[in-house]
Amino acid sequence: MLGEAPEKIDHLGLAVHSLQEHLPFYTDVLGLTHEKTEEVQAQGVKVAFLTIGEAKFELLEPVSAESPIAGFLNKRGEGIHHVALRVTNIEARMEEMKQAGIRTLQDQPVTGAGGALVAFLHPKDTKGVLYELCEKQDRKDVHNDDQ
Repeated sequence: MLGEAPEKIDHLGLAVHSLQEHLPFYTDVLGLTHEKTEEVQAQGVKVAFLTIGEAKFELLEPVSAESPIAGFLNKRGEGIHHVALRVTNIEARMEEMKQAGIRTLQDQPVTGAGGALVAFLHPKDTKGVLYELCEKQDRKDVHNDDQ
């Protein structure tokens, strides 16, 4: 095993065409708490955060046709987009993945939803599942795609 195991599942990213259409199911039917909604311009996505125990669901709505989420929806339809794994020292974890032959979709971590540092593992190297490494802490030395 490389390094430390992930701390936990941080969230499941769910691709949807419309937050407005899907939020009532999660809040009114499942009874989850809608914490907030934010737009992540670098990813071309609007994200609604829903709490479920210690983890979250992130509903991901594309804000443009060029968004990676728009491409996913066109190819696969609505549903699970990714599994986010909470890690510490994301840069070291990315290097471990590279040494193990697992490609990352970014060369450096980027700022994702909620201000977390994130990096995605290439699904062709992870048996078809898109995993996101997610480090949550305040950092000033972040490589932010918005800049």
